[in-house]
Amino acid sequence: MTIRFDDKGKFFTTVVSKESVPVIIQTVTHRIQGMLHVRPQERLTDEVNTADQFFAITEATIFDISGDVLYECEFFTINRRHVVWLLPVDQLKTSSSGGDD
Repeated sequence: MTIRFDDKGKFFTTVVSKESVPVIIQTVTHRIQGMLHVRPQERLTDEVNTADQFFAITEATIFDISGDVLYECEFFTINRRHVVWLLPVDQLKTSSSGGDD
């Protein structure tokens, strides 16, 4: 790790700190659940709108179209062009079965 100081005592490092956000990512053929990493004080949409070609996902579980687990891994990258939608897990709302008895 490299640390550099400027004239005012501010330090700079090559390490980028990020916060983990649990997400669900849908592609045409797969669903991925895992942790997307966002810089502190930035929104998830800020990370999604960066120019990076790939999203880095940790603690990933990859499901097939029928919902069966295909793979589980500690690190996974996905090309952003393959993402159909991305949902932060904390935005999920449970729905009740609204049937009348």
